[in-house]
Amino acid sequence: QVQLVESGGGLVQAGGSLRLSCAASGSIFSVNSMGWYRQAPGKQRELVAEITSGGSANYADSVKGRFTISRDNAKNTVYLQMNSLKPEDTAVYYCNTHTVVANFKPYEDEFWGQGTQVTVSS
Repeated sequence: QVQLVESGGGLVQAGGSLRLSCAASGSIFSVNSMGWYRQAPGKQRELVAEITSGGSANYADSVKGRFTISRDNAKNTVYLQMNSLKPEDTAVYYCNTHTVVANFKPYEDEFWGQGTQVTVSS
């Protein structure tokens, strides 16, 4: 199967920056879209940003101009650079991929990371 390992979360003051990383490994034939979601206490999980294998990116309105998603296809890794962080960005951030699993008959499936906590203090 496929495993996603996230890193880079932590505690930061408002206005600060953090960079999240997520590396996919395992039985990978190819990685299609990669993205980041977040879930704050008492709220539903929401899309933060996503990027296609070709590099086209899509952002939630709330993070446009502050966050940048990028990926290294050779490393099957996606990054989220978060600048000008606000207290309302506090949440658990989850990596997400749509990956074609290497198999006798390859198939696409969706995978999630374990989540990394981002806390922004005011």
